[in-house]
Amino acid sequence: MSDHGLSRRYFFYGSLLAGAVPLGGFGSMQSLKAAGYKSPNEKLNLAAIGAGGQPASDLRSAHAGTENVVALADVDVLRGNESFERFPKAAKFRDFRQMLDKQGKDIDAVVIGTPDHMHAYCALACMQQGKHVYVEKPLTRTSWEARILTQAAERYKVATQMGNQGYSHDATRVACEIFWSGEIGEVNEVHAWSGRPSWPQEMTKIPPPTPVPETLDWDLWLGGAALRPFTAGDDEYRQFVIERANRGRPAGMPPAAAPRVAPRSDNFGFYLPFNWRGFYDFGSSLIGDWGVHILGPANWALQLDPQYLVSVECIKKNSLPAFTFPDELAIRYDFAARQGMPPVSIYWYHHAGGDAYTPPGMTVEDARKLPGQGPQVGPVSGQGGFVPGSGGAPPRAPGATAAAAPPPRRPQGSGYNSIFVGSKGYMGTSGRGEGVGLLPGSKWAEYKLPAPYLQRSPGASTGSNHSAHTRDWVRACKGGAPACSNFAIAGKYTEWLVLGAAAVHVDGKLMWDNAKGEFTNSKEANKWVKPTFRKGWEVKL
Repeated sequence: MSDHGLSRRYFFYGSLLAGAVPLGGFGSMQSLKAAGYKSPNEKLNLAAIGAGGQPASDLRSAHAGTENVVALADVDVLRGNESFERFPKAAKFRDFRQMLDKQGKDIDAVVIGTPDHMHAYCALACMQQGKHVYVEKPLTRTSWEARILTQAAERYKVATQMGNQGYSHDATRVACEIFWSGEIGEVNEVHAWSGRPSWPQEMTKIPPPTPVPETLDWDLWLGGAALRPFTAGDDEYRQFVIERANRGRPAGMPPAAAPRVAPRSDNFGFYLPFNWRGFYDFGSSLIGDWGVHILGPANWALQLDPQYLVSVECIKKNSLPAFTFPDELAIRYDFAARQGMPPVSIYWYHHAGGDAYTPPGMTVEDARKLPGQGPQVGPVSGQGGFVPGSGGAPPRAPGATAAAAPPPRRPQGSGYNSIFVGSKGYMGTSGRGEGVGLLPGSKWAEYKLPAPYLQRSPGASTGSNHSAHTRDWVRACKGGAPACSNFAIAGKYTEWLVLGAAAVHVDGKLMWDNAKGEFTNSKEANKWVKPTFRKGWEVKL
């Protein structure tokens, strides 16, 4: 394979995952409309499950002043006000099931941004009624649920998209094109990382119950999760959060008496509205929150289908808390050879600070891009682009909402948070896949990109590409090409990724049987592959 010559085998896989129109086409507009698709000239009637925070941002991007918003549901009226006030004509509900019952005939497509443990239940209910769905990342909390949604999307023939917006950025596609060109040779390892979670984890006790806020329906929020008392936290918990936020502060730096992550009177503290990500029962910590973003280019380029997954192992953890994830951990995923590609090991780290991996014999200074030199893919820093080495998101407009909790600040590193280790060299990606380069920086400075051939997103690559990603889905809802992270892609990706969250609970290598969808050597780990649902909230295809 020549340095810049695309092999036929890689071209096939690239086309498969590029959101290209199927060879047989989509059929007539009449057949599309019969299947629930709109004409490109018609307005979609949108609804949302979750009306504040990230789902509100998703809905605003999908609406874009060109579609209709007809119904909104949020279990917390106070949090839902963000969209309730923006779309005053939309019907409003606490229970999304009532929304589907009463307004279902008026709804074409639904944006879903609940906590992760309710993604599968909500999405399946919508798809079963023929609604197109946009579901925030990670697609599901568990591997079993991801497979169910993949099967449901195929059965109900609706347009789908997972909210990993880096998949819509040019840089993710360029990373694939660089790798498939043969520039870095065969890849046997990928190392990817983020800092410690910004939300509180590793609590050792649950505070006493406190009154449920009048704005919140706690039972509906729990949904399929086991029933438990609500708590907003207590003084001991708040002190824990403050001490945690001050951990690792350099000597002489004033302590953060009121750190950014400290509980406030408007966020309920212990579980809500965001801390749930660190709880085993509700989220998958940074594995699902940022891992699904950062590992996106690797998933796409290396074709990491769970059918090739051999094993998963938690190779490091600083603790094993009773009900939340540990702050620091490392997961190893081993994949067998795929067509035209050798076996590969994927490493994911929750890392205390700095880069978790640097190529042997190379310093982080060597690895960094040389300012102003080499190809520029997407916006430059200060124009909606990411600041190299920050690991975080670009500046946002007032009132905008981030797609994920910003990773904690870490020391200036290489500028990458994922590195492909090739037989001929190294490639790095950054942000949510919005940055790409070759290592060392001197090599990138003189590099010429291969000719582009993957289909680009319908929106410009700017910042996190959030708007382009939601509009990609809207286009699919109107009979356009399948969205770039539709469930045929996102389901399989999530399926292998969140197995890392299951592996945290046990020691040793877990062997994966993809046909059965379970580990062959650990009943304990399998408890975290398929969830147990509260009566009345079962997920059934």
